[in-house]
Amino acid sequence: MMKNLIAILFVGMISLGSFAQEKVAKIEFKTDVIDYGTIEKGADGVRTFEFTNTGNAPLIISSVKSTCGCTVPKKPKGPIMPGKKGEIEVKYDTNRVNPIRKTITVISNAETPTVALKIKGLVVDPNKTSVLEKKQKSMIEQ
Repeated sequence: MMKNLIAILFVGMISLGSFAQEKVAKIEFKTDVIDYGTIEKGADGVRTFEFTNTGNAPLIISSVKSTCGCTVPKKPKGPIMPGKKGEIEVKYDTNRVNPIRKTITVISNAETPTVALKIKGLVVDPNKTSVLEKKQKSMIEQ
């Protein structure tokens, strides 16, 4: 009698385990790189990474981190249900005149728990022309 009970419990636990594995959240981004292109100092630095939960379990994003304080990412509040879309907003400080090369790390309960998103581009100050631009202007004027 006891052996049968143990066997039934064991089989029950195995089937429960396989059932649990079938339910999985999957995060699928529309793109994992956003190119700001060349933007002016002080321009709107907000961009959005769109994603879909293509799995069959609720997607919970636990953390969204950037490689530096110049990039502030915002994670969605609450779980993203299967088949639903969500977004991660990224705000880059465009008062920094330099090339943009940043990584945003997204940590969730998805099948792929860590995803690296990238932003790139160039912030220029329109009030300060570069040496290259000055050379081009002088060549045009000649």
